[in-house]
Amino acid sequence: MKWPADRITQSSPKSFGMYEKAMEYMAQGKDVIHLEVGRPNFDTPLHIKEAAKKALDDGIVHYGEFPGDSKLREALSGKLKSLNKLDVSPDEVLVTNGLTHAAYAVFMAALDEGDEVILLEPYYPQHINKIELSGGKIITAPLDRENGFQVDRTAIESRITEKTRMICIVNPANPTGRVFSLDELKIIADLAIEHDLLVISDEVYEQITYDGHQHISIASLPGMWERTFSCFAYTKAFAMDGWRLGYVVCKKEFMPALLKITVNDVAHVNVFIQAGAYAAITGPQDCLAEMLQEDARRRDLVCRRLNEIKGIVCPSPQGTIYAFPDVSAIGKPSLQIAEEILAETYVVTEDGAFYGSTGEGHLRICFGAEPYERLEQAMDRLQEYFEK
Repeated sequence: MKWPADRITQSSPKSFGMYEKAMEYMAQGKDVIHLEVGRPNFDTPLHIKEAAKKALDDGIVHYGEFPGDSKLREALSGKLKSLNKLDVSPDEVLVTNGLTHAAYAVFMAALDEGDEVILLEPYYPQHINKIELSGGKIITAPLDRENGFQVDRTAIESRITEKTRMICIVNPANPTGRVFSLDELKIIADLAIEHDLLVISDEVYEQITYDGHQHISIASLPGMWERTFSCFAYTKAFAMDGWRLGYVVCKKEFMPALLKITVNDVAHVNVFIQAGAYAAITGPQDCLAEMLQEDARRRDLVCRRLNEIKGIVCPSPQGTIYAFPDVSAIGKPSLQIAEEILAETYVVTEDGAFYGSTGEGHLRICFGAEPYERLEQAMDRLQEYFEK
């Protein structure tokens, strides 16, 4: 008997990076500080939790609408118009089980066997298996490392072939913390239009930007609504990672194909948590500013402490909850550095090469995953390791 299917064995081995290595130390009861997992440390705001509880008490426990609750999609349509400059109707919004589910549905609906998808590198590795399981082939295009990982037109254009189907971007970018400028997005848009390509835009960090940097949805650029799948989530901004709530936005003509995927794999998203999602969009927004202010404080701590260490250069990220310090002066592969840090200090960082070869010589440090006091402890331990 043959097991499993070829699409499983022929896709890249699933890896959660340094977290898997950290589990051994966690099992031993070591005081592990997690700076590798991209999760918010905050609790979900109370009014959101209360709305979900009330929905349960009110008997919102039965089958719902396949694309998502109509009231929620109406609210999301309003948010997209005001925040993302996308003139979207509720019929052009599909509620999903997180952005992960949204992206998978897009890849499944869009890709045929052998279609090529260009990933900007350093890339978000969790998109790789989705593309491969959908029959697609990964083509990486390096961002301009010497210029702060800016979009490089030549690097992207040189990788476009007759098999290229889609460009995949993450903006604001994980792991680099870049917020792509309008000019950078225009480069991608021009290439997509010129070569008649689709674009999938992962915008999970859209509301986490600093120092006046503004997130722009690429679908808002001229000629891009017709070819873009914009994917969003409640995960980061509202500290709702465990709720598994996201949504994909695209022109109405694309929706039947997406629904063919989502209806068959989950039918629809849990109904009573959609009440929490509605409260998040329509309720008080003060919580967003408060969490962002604390993220900025943590960012400043981490970047300041890292830059004080000889041989480390840590640009201040423009968005996300990640710092991406350059540790190449240490003279060791970044994976070795991350493993030594874990073994000697019990601080878990992520190897930069986990995000592609362009990330070699860097570490990804999530400053949003631990409270400020724990970040101070982590920086003390990292300083001791590097100064050794």
